Parts: sequence; structure tokens; C-alpha cells
Amino acid sequence: MTATIALTDRDTRILRALHTHRVLTTPQIGELFFNGTYSRAAQRRLLKLAERDTVDRFVPRQGHWNAPYHWTLALEGARILAGRQGLTPQQIGYRPDAQRRMRISSQLPHTIGLAQSYVAFATNARATQSASLQRWWPQARCQTNWGRHVRPDAYLRWRQNDTDVDAFVEYDTGTEPLARVAAKISRYRNLAEETQLRSPVLFIVTGPKRLTNLCRVLDVGGGWVPVHVTTLDQLTYPGPARPIWRRAGDPACTLRSMIELT
Repeated sequence: MTATIALTDRDTRILRALHTHRVLTTPQIGELFFNGTYSRAAQRRLLKLAERDTVDRFVPRQGHWNAPYHWTLALEGARILAGRQGLTPQQIGYRPDAQRRMRISSQLPHTIGLAQSYVAFATNARATQSASLQRWWPQARCQTNWGRHVRPDAYLRWRQNDTDVDAFVEYDTGTEPLARVAAKISRYRNLAEETQLRSPVLFIVTGPKRLTNLCRVLDVGGGWVPVHVTTLDQLTYPGPARPIWRRAGDPACTLRSMIELT
């Protein structure tokens, strides 16, 4: 029997975030909606939501022995979100089979890394004076808009001191050959030439060696497409508002902040 609890506004925002990002860990939810990574309030509330069958949880089979719980949107949660729009779960893109497959998918590290990138942008914007994360379009919406040319992981708008930076986001786990990653920039260049959309492309990588290698091979935009690279650790701290972005092809390896990427 499903437990009955009153959903708060924060609960609804958690459900929406799970729908958008597909999977979030307890620390990520704690950072986004509570008072930090190790928030006990986050743990308690998520368990309450699980009792109501609005969220599900799992620990990755191939994960570290002390990996945190990973949370997904459950069917009842999808019904709640859809019902508030007068739609069905299927109409908002909820697929129970896809949710189950994610638990054992080889794409799980990419999904979690991309979610952590979002968490870093969102929390750093909150902590930075006059900054805000105005937009985060997930992969599905990006594909609808630009799928004929490119398939970014996300598209964001960062606003700081009345300056807007729109950018494509590519989260790189390091598994793709460098040549294949470099080929993406040619497609971004084609998009820019056809539509005049010359938003920077932000690559977020898992370590400094991959960063160095990508900066070497990604300078193929022909001036049409600025490409900037950072590591997930740097994005998390000190954060995107700080000078952590290295432009591909820059021999001086100058580091720039978000508002310097315009």
C-alpha cells in the first residue's frame, strides 16, 4: 500500500529535476534542494517520497562499494507531473522501461557526470553575486532544435552582471577516440555557418590529461565556434564563474571565467 504524504513545492521541484536529468544521486539532490551534499534532511525526504512510490532508488552494480543511492522518477511521480499539465506520463516522455534500463546502462556514468555538471553550474550561480543559471535545456530538447546538425548534451544560458553567455555543453567521459570528438566541432561549425548561431561549446572532461589532449585536437572550428574545456573537478570547485575555462588551440593556455567566453 502506498503511503500518503503531502507534496511540497520542493518535492515537486525534485520530481521535475529527476525527470529532466533522469538520474540524480543523494548528494546531488542535497546540493540542489537542501543544505549540502551530506544533508540528512535530503535523505529523510527522499525516503518519504520513495514510500509514496514517487521516486525509486538503486545502487549501481558496478559502482564503488560506498556509492550513494541513485534516484529516478517513479511512475507515480510521473503521473503527478503529467497530471498538473493535463497530460499522461507517456505524453511527457516518461518511459518505465527506459528508467529500468538506466540502472545497468553503460551510459550511467555519462548521465551522472552530466547531472553533476548541472549541479555545479546551478550551485555556483547561487553562490556568485549577480549570477544566475537562466536556462538548461536537456539533450532531448537540444535534439529537437538542432538534431539535424548537432546533438549536445545540454544548452545553457549563464547570466552575470547583465551579461548573458549561451553555450552548448558536452560532457566527455574519455571513452570516445579524440578524432571522433573533434568531428563534433565540424558539425557545430556547419550549424554556425547555416544559422549564425555561434554559441561556444563547453567540454567538461574527467581529468587534466584528457583536457590537454582535447585542447590540442579541438581547434577545428575555423574561428566560427569557440571551444572551451575544463575538468569536472574544476567545474565543481572553484566553479564556472572562476577562471577555469581553457580555450582549445590557445598556446598560452589562458584560463577564462564564464563571462569572458562571450
